[in-house]
Amino acid sequence: MSPTIVFKDDKPYMVVGTPGGTTIITSVLQSIINVIDYGMNAHDAVNEPKFHHQWLPDQVDVEKDFPADVRRQLQDMGYKINDREPWGRMELIKQKTGMQYEAAADKRGDDDAEGY
Repeated sequence: MSPTIVFKDDKPYMVVGTPGGTTIITSVLQSIINVIDYGMNAHDAVNEPKFHHQWLPDQVDVEKDFPADVRRQLQDMGYKINDREPWGRMELIKQKTGMQYEAAADKRGDDDAEGY
């Protein structure tokens, strides 16, 4: 599942992981980027449409709800786009402030995130 721990100010800030074979690394990275670079909350970061590219086959796999404008831009750059069924079952826990956390379970699976 490639569990990943992200630190901020030398303290654990976020933990994230998913099953998914060759798509694990890109799925984990996209969720981390969604939080750090785009300021998304855990739920949105996990549930955004995903893309995946690997060496072979030379194509960009995208989920069906992937943004059409981004898909067109990739095609204009010469990428072959391949529609795929959703993949992965991302889980993410992120520190908000102090001892407050938010957790999210991927809509692609039958997962659940709860806290108490």
